[in-house]
Amino acid sequence: MADERSPAREAASAAALELILPGMALGLGSGRAVWRVVERIGERWPDGPPLRAVVASELTHVRAQQAGIEVVDLDGSFELDLAIDGADEIDPQLRLIKGGGGALLREKIVIAAARRFVVVAETGKQVDRLGESFRLPVEVARFAWRDTRRRLLRLLPDAHLRMAGDTAFVTDEGHHILDCTIPPDVDVDALANDLRRIPGVLEHGLFIGMAEQALLGTPGGGVETVGPL
Repeated sequence: MADERSPAREAASAAALELILPGMALGLGSGRAVWRVVERIGERWPDGPPLRAVVASELTHVRAQQAGIEVVDLDGSFELDLAIDGADEIDPQLRLIKGGGGALLREKIVIAAARRFVVVAETGKQVDRLGESFRLPVEVARFAWRDTRRRLLRLLPDAHLRMAGDTAFVTDEGHHILDCTIPPDVDVDALANDLRRIPGVLEHGLFIGMAEQALLGTPGGGVETVGPL
């Protein structure tokens, strides 16, 4: 797709590729920037990448196999060297909103299993506050999801069931997603903790204290680095 080869995405994915070394165990999230990194891995090692990867979505699984990457299970026997994933929003403290593609639960599990997590995205994803331009996805059990939504509304002003055409969207794990507005005055750190306490909430799209660095492509094809060099 032409959009996948935008100058910003090309620059960010090229910078991410330089972090990847033979023998690594990678965690790969989802989204167009990550998929371009996956393609680049296949281009650098066309005879088969000398690394293995855990993937956070079925779509990424397909892309990884096409690139010749060995896809393995996160079975508790090893730690990932590096997790690479995108973001829907990034604030100045490297706090993120993720989950636009619906893989937030798997993505958070993969990231938590890695020694390092680097975000690959574009400068347009930067915001002054989380929730400024993107709703917060909250993954909930399908059982009694309406009652889970009722409890969510005590914390957030709205919570809309994500749809896929005429039916409710279902994640790779078989759950629903409620997309919620974050009011400007909300303490997102406290919100992250409060959401975890609601029965029926399986995960939320606030990724706080997880990213070490963000590689952000610019429209001109440069890269801005947020976090340690």
